[in-house]
Amino acid sequence: MAFNVRPYTDTQLLERVEYIGGKIPNIGKYLIIGVQSQEDAFNTFDDKFYVFDGHKFKQVSTGTTNSGKTALKFFDDYGLNGAAVWKTNEFYEDLYSRGYHKLSRPDGGMRALRQRKPIKYYRDSDKDNVVEESGTLIEGIIYANMHGVDYNPYSTITKDFINGWSFGCQVWNRMSDYRQMMNAIWTRNKPVDFALIKEF
Repeated sequence: MAFNVRPYTDTQLLERVEYIGGKIPNIGKYLIIGVQSQEDAFNTFDDKFYVFDGHKFKQVSTGTTNSGKTALKFFDDYGLNGAAVWKTNEFYEDLYSRGYHKLSRPDGGMRALRQRKPIKYYRDSDKDNVVEESGTLIEGIIYANMHGVDYNPYSTITKDFINGWSFGCQVWNRMSDYRQMMNAIWTRNKPVDFALIKEF
């Protein structure tokens, strides 16, 4: 497991969100900050997520803000014209609401944060091992949800490699951490802000 994102103080993170044009929510509303590793190791959960409740940071965990190997190498098998790559250093107010990821599955999918507003993203179609923010910038709803790596609601698994878990979704790779975050946000039942920043 790579832990490539350097540590930050609470103040540094909040100031960075404001620097990219974001606003800090009031108490009672959640802001999740995804910090994308500068190293950006291929197909590896090497990014971090920080959960802020409008008063203080409640949690930090690992995951990915990038598409994995399956999306980057085999996107055309799924009728796509490239792997979705989020534009970094962007803030989205009320981006997510509670819901389910892959609701059509026989098990009903997993509790997740569902994309409810457009995001800015690119399509990476060169099939190399590098996630690139290049080409045409697109805006839209592509159901780039925030979810975990196991449909078992009681799972405590941790995964090291992204593979097919992200085609543009924000994915937590430690299920015990993911469940802690989802339990808090599910109970609050308010839209969630999201900021995606590059390691700085």
